[in-house]
Formats: sequence, structure tokens, C-alpha cells
Amino acid sequence: MPNPKRRHSKRRTSTRRAHDFLSAKGLTECPNCGGRKLPHRACPHCGYYKGREVIEVAEV
Repeated sequence: MPNPKRRHSKRRTSTRRAHDFLSAKGLTECPNCGGRKLPHRACPHCGYYKGREVIEVAEV
């Protein structure tokens, strides 16, 4: 196996790692309750998806 002959500089290392960050989730607004939810999924706050209740959410 070949090994590197020279050490990579800090700039080269950080440039390579420039895309290794986490991105924010694309949350949308629930049309039923107005809460934030992931697209194409049932709302965790009210349990509605596409205008009808698909899961029951326990009231706390």
C-alpha cells in the first residue's frame, strides 16, 4: 500500500472538509395546526396528513 510522503497542510485538510457539515432539515408548515413538520410525513403535533387524521396523538 502506498503511503503519503508529505503531510497535508491545514488549508488543504480544511478545504477537503468544507462539505462535511450537517445541513438543516427542510421543515414545512402543517396546514392543519401550523406546526413544523417534515414534508411527506404525518404531523407529529396533530397527527394529520393530507387533510385527514392518520395517527392518534396523545394530549399531554
